Amino acid sequence: MNVELNVQTPPTETALRTYGHYIGGSERAQGEKTVDRNSPATGQVVARYSSGTTEETKEAIKAARDAFDEGTWPHLSGQDRSRVLNRLASLMHRDFEKLARIEAEETGKPLRLARGDVQGSIGLTEYAAALALTMHGDVHTNLGPGFTGLVTREPAGVVGMITPWNFPLLLLMQKLPFALAAGCTAVAKPAEVTSGTTLEIAKLATEAGVPAGVFNVVTGRGSVVGQQLAESEFVDVLSFTGSTDVGRRIIEASGTNSKRLSMELGGKAATIVFPDANIEEAVEGVLFGVFFNQGECCVSGARLLVHEEIADTFLAALVERAQRLAVGQPLDEDSDIGALIHADHLKTVLDYITLAQERGAKVITGGKQLDTADLRQGYFVAPTILDQVDPANPAFLEEIFGPVLTVTRFHSTDEAISLANAVEFGLANTIWSKNIDTALSVGRALRSGTVWINTTIDGAPQLPGGGVKNSGYGREMGQAGFDEFTEIKTIQIRTGKHEPFFRDVDNTGAG
Repeated sequence: MNVELNVQTPPTETALRTYGHYIGGSERAQGEKTVDRNSPATGQVVARYSSGTTEETKEAIKAARDAFDEGTWPHLSGQDRSRVLNRLASLMHRDFEKLARIEAEETGKPLRLARGDVQGSIGLTEYAAALALTMHGDVHTNLGPGFTGLVTREPAGVVGMITPWNFPLLLLMQKLPFALAAGCTAVAKPAEVTSGTTLEIAKLATEAGVPAGVFNVVTGRGSVVGQQLAESEFVDVLSFTGSTDVGRRIIEASGTNSKRLSMELGGKAATIVFPDANIEEAVEGVLFGVFFNQGECCVSGARLLVHEEIADTFLAALVERAQRLAVGQPLDEDSDIGALIHADHLKTVLDYITLAQERGAKVITGGKQLDTADLRQGYFVAPTILDQVDPANPAFLEEIFGPVLTVTRFHSTDEAISLANAVEFGLANTIWSKNIDTALSVGRALRSGTVWINTTIDGAPQLPGGGVKNSGYGREMGQAGFDEFTEIKTIQIRTGKHEPFFRDVDNTGAG
């Protein structure tokens, strides 16, 4: 059933980008210890970053702490903060292609998908700018005579942000503009191999008018920089996106200082296709849901649950379409699927495919590394579909984070719900059905923070996202995402004359 895949031409060469940390409103000279980023598609070194120390991280935290405690940013009007964020969005428009190319070169994703990440990031920034204008509290005037209650919403303080390598810019901008809109200051720790766009945003933020120290970036290893952000008593909120295992370590490291945590962790989304679905649309949706961003996506629809009645017909169409996807170099405009992030991850994905077959699964397309002349220097895996996957198979239960789709048949709606919920994760799921009763009832029964119906990996800045179960807690985007970076304070006021709290008695001891 396998055919030769459509592969694309190699990219043009790129100049080496070098960066230091960004602390207190300026970029530092690159330190002695550095991290090289080799393109996952070509092996070429495309960027070099400073490898942050504990002391440098503490310096960045102090800059953010001072900017919050002594600076002007938390006290600006919402309108002033909104203006700055809108200027940042405009500068991102100006540098659109630069940001997209950095993202494609460092992550291995196709350039046209990287452009979508930049566009989405601009939209998030513009929406957060609007939220800065509408931040408000409540007044309670019906508490009784002379008694008024104020419930104010205030910036939460210094925010630590730890972001992963699969969507470096987009996931940063699901946090940063919302925190800035609320009046917080921040220290970001991007993934050590995909730090470029985060540092570019720091420069643009300064150009837009964000005061020195309000946004700082320290690059390097999570075991050093991330650990310090988690342990520091001077960080009030820590927002993390990454694997469940790393998230657990962050929770443990943060345990002694009681900071607020917002955690978006792993996922293993199901895509449920019912017999009444529009088959053509569902095929396209399933393919996009699992192969978007090479499958390196926490909401990837990596488990296909398809009704037995249509399974054979659906899979035949799915395989035919998958074999026409273009796997190629990230900077090629025609590429649909790019390179995996690094060699270790490539091995992990291939090992899962092998193990799945040992446990009874059948590869019906893909299942191998691509090593044509144009792709031999990179980490490319053919779009893979595994049929006959049992619910006990590790490929069904565990997050592979690659271009691998498992297929499991179901016979009833209850069975589909049970299969979808039979994993430790609860980030997202997708339903394909034209029956509104089926779609809504199943959507309510699925244990996940997001459910898509007749669409997938869709969204808008107004709509919050986040997980349940071992996919974490807290929300990003929307009003709920903004509220993560605020604190509620209650102020109670008595006016006019009121009765004393204690009776007037004689305590002198005189007879």
